[in-house]
Amino acid sequence: MIDWEAQWRAGQRRHPPRRGPGEWAQRAASPGWHPVDSDFPDQVLEVLAPQPSWSVLDVGCGTGTLAVPLAPRVASVTAIDFSAGMIDGLEQRCAHDGIQNVTAILAGWDDDWDQLGIGVHDLAIASRSLIVDDLGAALLKLDAAARQMACVIPPVGDGPHDRRIFEAVGRPFWPRADYLTVYGRLHELGIHANIQLITRREWASYPSHAAAAEGLKWMLRETTEAERELLLQYLRRVLVGHEGGWRLPEPRVIRWAVIWWEKGGRAPEPVRGSGREGGERASEQEDSE
Repeated sequence: MIDWEAQWRAGQRRHPPRRGPGEWAQRAASPGWHPVDSDFPDQVLEVLAPQPSWSVLDVGCGTGTLAVPLAPRVASVTAIDFSAGMIDGLEQRCAHDGIQNVTAILAGWDDDWDQLGIGVHDLAIASRSLIVDDLGAALLKLDAAARQMACVIPPVGDGPHDRRIFEAVGRPFWPRADYLTVYGRLHELGIHANIQLITRREWASYPSHAAAAEGLKWMLRETTEAERELLLQYLRRVLVGHEGGWRLPEPRVIRWAVIWWEKGGRAPEPVRGSGREGGERASEQEDSE
């Protein structure tokens, strides 16, 4: 029998250390953080079909990838993130768009949500933010915060990462455990969830090879001067001209799994392991657009 929690922990251990609040703040301030052509939110909301009367909790909200498009469709959104930079970015977007039904709270998985007054919502979502050590505890915490429906959106396979970038600089690529582990852990907890895969084909264009290197190096986190030069050499070899700029010869195919379940009379099984309430804190995932 597969121990899904152990699978999850193994995946977390082999992956580079997770980003802290400061790194996420830098990403929030970086150009291109909000790709205008991304249909990710529309695909997610089409699957979930939130009701106009619902309140929604968005865990690891980032700068509002889901919270902003959700706002006009529901009664209210409580958006939480452990990065103050992300929360600032969300509040700026809401102010710019005249959105008044989003409440932003600085909080993560390991905070006491009751003490912070986060409460229970009709729909609780953790989109690309399951960056935790104790998967079972996080899933149960999200489940407890949901009145009608709960949803998690983990990556499928490599998720937003491109193995070609790692190969170009001579690094191994170690993906975290993906959606199958999450789905298996939910089943262990007595949660019989629905699942639908969504796909995005990203074919970003860049004004120069250097701009392409700058736009893609986020996958590598910290880089040496030698790695940056290897990445630039690789891009000079493979990028093709497109409308006055440059892009990869093939699009990056990014897949996510929308996993959701409706609340009922089910009594979840106790969580195995340490009993910690949620592991590390959440932020918008590795994911990013």
